Amino acid sequence: MTREAIERLSRYRGVLLRLMGLGFVKVFSDNLADALGVSASQVRKDFVAFGMHGVKRGGYRVADLLERLSELLGMAETLPVVVIGCGNIGTALLHTYGGKRDGIRVVAGFDINPQTLAPQAEVPILDVHELLPFLEKNQIRVAILAVPEEATASIMNTLRRSAVQGVLNFTRAPLRSDHHCLVQSIDIRMEIEKLFSMVHLWRAEKEQAGRPGGALAVPGVLR
Repeated sequence: MTREAIERLSRYRGVLLRLMGLGFVKVFSDNLADALGVSASQVRKDFVAFGMHGVKRGGYRVADLLERLSELLGMAETLPVVVIGCGNIGTALLHTYGGKRDGIRVVAGFDINPQTLAPQAEVPILDVHELLPFLEKNQIRVAILAVPEEATASIMNTLRRSAVQGVLNFTRAPLRSDHHCLVQSIDIRMEIEKLFSMVHLWRAEKEQAGRPGGALAVPGVLR
């Protein structure tokens, strides 16, 4: 399965979860295509490729799609993750995904600052020197990295000696995937700059076309 296909399936699942929360029982490929900015034929092609079939003119059952997508993506159960580096970003992630909840659940944070540690909290913040034994004992497969850039190399060395197979990288260090770990980097500055660029191009297009209230043609802006 390609990265692009995985991203589409994950986005389908996100839309379907929202629809289920709103009480929808059925959905059509056109609805999902609209939400994701892809064609309805692409939606149907993805679903057929993974054994998901609808009813002609009757659409797809939301619950059936969610069950199959959760199985395909390995998200049928709660997904435990740890946050390494409990500064502003790390703390925000702990508050958002910590505690007893379904789906993604932060089970512990790790930091080197003694004033930040809170081993008795609902979501404990432990000394980073406890990281490796915790990962091994709890068989953690995914870690979120939010440490200062200069600490990234040593933490990655620890992660590569553990059961962790996926790292979400919020640092500015240029980490790469290897045979042991898949790395997904999120550069917030780059995302903001990209958004500014899209807004700039969008405004230029509107001015050139002379349609101040017209529809936007920059791909993805309204998706």
